Amino acid sequence: MTLRRVAVVCLGSALLSLSAAQAAPDAATLKRGERVYERCAACHSIEGNRTGPQHCGLFGRRAGTAPGYDGYSRALRDAKIVWNERTLDAFLQNPVRAVPGTTMGYAGIADARERADLIAWLREATRPGRSCRLSR
Repeated sequence: MTLRRVAVVCLGSALLSLSAAQAAPDAATLKRGERVYERCAACHSIEGNRTGPQHCGLFGRRAGTAPGYDGYSRALRDAKIVWNERTLDAFLQNPVRAVPGTTMGYAGIADARERADLIAWLREATRPGRSCRLSR
């Protein structure tokens, strides 16, 4: 096997490993993420709207569009953000900086690992039909 072919095989294996890790976080990551979410539970839940919108169906949803929730700030409704790992990370780090004018009264999560664990847990917990149902 040539050195180039070995490099391609190694790179492919690394990408598959990374993809698998992103697709299936380990139990410890999910447990840590669930603990971080407990801080969110005063205003949010997975299945229903509270003071803040439900999180069911969060990934791939445009900000300001949770079904049945009408308490969004104009800034969030107009932000044109689609929730994914990157946009959630920026928003959760500092909501006011990410979306100036948001009314979400939360300082953010400074710790990058806590944000990553929370996002991994949210990815699993908010899949419609699997572990949550969208409110109407």
